[in-house]
Amino acid sequence: MSTAGPLGEYLRARRELIGPGDVGLPAHGRRRVPGLRREEAALLAGISVDYYLRLEQGRDRHPSTQVLDALARALMLDAEAAAHLYGLARPAPARSAARRQERVPLGIRQLVGSWSETPAFVHGRHLDVLLANPVATALAPIFTAGVNLLRAVFLDPSVPALYPALTAVAANAVAGLRAQVGAELDDPRLTELVEELTAGSERFRRLWARHDVTVRAGGGLRVFRHPRVGELELRYEKFTISGTTQSLVVYHAEPGGPSARSLARLARSAAGAAGAAGDGDGDGDGDGDGDGSG
Repeated sequence: MSTAGPLGEYLRARRELIGPGDVGLPAHGRRRVPGLRREEAALLAGISVDYYLRLEQGRDRHPSTQVLDALARALMLDAEAAAHLYGLARPAPARSAARRQERVPLGIRQLVGSWSETPAFVHGRHLDVLLANPVATALAPIFTAGVNLLRAVFLDPSVPALYPALTAVAANAVAGLRAQVGAELDDPRLTELVEELTAGSERFRRLWARHDVTVRAGGGLRVFRHPRVGELELRYEKFTISGTTQSLVVYHAEPGGPSARSLARLARSAAGAAGAAGDGDGDGDGDGDGDGSG
């Protein structure tokens, strides 16, 4: 990490994504850098250029709430991005090494295991899959305990065939990781993962440099291109598991639609394979370590 620190790096990244025309400023002369100039960002935030420069260079890392509000407005941050800005300026105490061990709560393990026709999995703080039921793994092999979703999206050559909208999937994955780790960018597990992906993927380098953030709870629509049952259009719901840094992700189809019929066929196939395997139920028993390399 540079001497600017998480707050300074975030300010610079977001400033470079905004053009003068986006905020009603004239674009005079040739620009040597992308986005707004520092003095323009300072003007929009109503602070001195020197103070803004200190913030971006990491020489002042504790701006007031009023300054953070002004910066959020100047940089056109939405609610999630603004919350991330405040978190970088007011970081929570660092987690101890013992807390990096992620285990899925028993009740969640039982719940996911009871859904024989509903794909569901749990991922940890660094997007490691900690638990998945058989139909989730049948839907997408990357939904398997021990797989790191971020590594799979950017480095697994089989993933592009699975996701027709891989560009959006990749962007959401990086933004989701940013949101989950917050200011703890010196986390050794995160550092190792980012270094690996930076070296192996130009797309990851570009997305990581944007500093986009997306909160982990919510939902949306995802299209899968499955080799056996064809294309499935599924909704997903993402829930924060109380008391943990884990998320439960559940997929479902519109009742009675073609995707629902395809998903039912996939579930029957997964159930048959699980039965044939006996005790090897493929759900990873929920005791996966969040630091698993995948």
